[in-house]
Amino acid sequence: MKKEGEVRISSGCAICGIFCRDGRRIPGSVIRESIRVMHNRSNGLGGGFAGYGIYPQYSDKYALHIFYSDFAAREETERMLDQYFDIINLSKIPTRQVDAIRDVPLIWRYFVSPLPHRIQDSQLDEDEYTAQAMIRISCAVKGAYVVSYGKNMGVFKAVGYPEDVAEFYRIEEYEGYAWTAHGRYPTNTPGWWGGAHPFSILDLSVVHNGEISSYDANRRAVEMYGYSCNLMTDTEVIAYILDYLVRKQGLSYRESAEVIATPFWSTIEMKDGYDKARLSYLRNMFSSFLVTGPFSILVGFDGGMMALNDRLKLRSLVAAEKGRTVYFSSEEAAIRVIEPEPDRIWAPRGGEPVIVTLDKEALR
Repeated sequence: MKKEGEVRISSGCAICGIFCRDGRRIPGSVIRESIRVMHNRSNGLGGGFAGYGIYPQYSDKYALHIFYSDFAAREETERMLDQYFDIINLSKIPTRQVDAIRDVPLIWRYFVSPLPHRIQDSQLDEDEYTAQAMIRISCAVKGAYVVSYGKNMGVFKAVGYPEDVAEFYRIEEYEGYAWTAHGRYPTNTPGWWGGAHPFSILDLSVVHNGEISSYDANRRAVEMYGYSCNLMTDTEVIAYILDYLVRKQGLSYRESAEVIATPFWSTIEMKDGYDKARLSYLRNMFSSFLVTGPFSILVGFDGGMMALNDRLKLRSLVAAEKGRTVYFSSEEAAIRVIEPEPDRIWAPRGGEPVIVTLDKEALR
């Protein structure tokens, strides 16, 4: 029998992220090397990546990544897409054969624009129109799973170790100003292609290490507002909570973090003036969106990234900076393998988000 210290007992799952504030685009091979260091945190039942700025030639189009179980699902989905969108380009997502990646679905990519007359008839904005169409496809078409549908971004995920998933998707051929990665160690939910991280809605994507004990309450809350949790894992609900709070309710990402990882009432009571009133309002108004249980998450969005721990910091999360580049990871080693000498390295406190955004010059 192995003794204590001879067995690695990790807290399950690995997350890491890179964000270039100056808008510099880096190849996916960099994030692949970072997540590879944390191989022992996952068990081969899920790995994935989200890249931002990877489709500059179609930056104003929605990039749809879709899994199909068969050709019939693809044909039915494309008939629905024709009803709602102008399809500018469609193709298989380039992959290479990797022995460790099996049971591969049909993986297709579409660049689309909503049909103007359909948007006018719907009286919705482009994002809400697109989100409703994608939810409709995922619910109505058996064997079709919409993986991501943001602008100038995409999610690449599969059943496998993350470094094998990167090899499969030829991730080194993409360049982006922001990357997140995930190595999965599922405990309560199945390991399958749709259940791998990241989870995405429009430009927002989430990778997560931990467990959501409030999942049922959170799921019922988001489903009241038109979302559908059908990917058989708890992390999916975090993406929908953030989309609802930020896009539909107009909260900032910092305020959304104060909803998801809200301070204890005893902590709020010690605040003064505006902070006490604001935190009390958020906790009362959005109580159904409080996420309980151990977690660390990385949230990617157009032009930014947020790192957040649960309020007790029950999962590891490390951050670092080097010049205008910011790094996040479950382990310091995963940062130092790609940036050996960071200017600053620290462990964010529980419940306190670290939010980084593109510089004004990069936005221009």
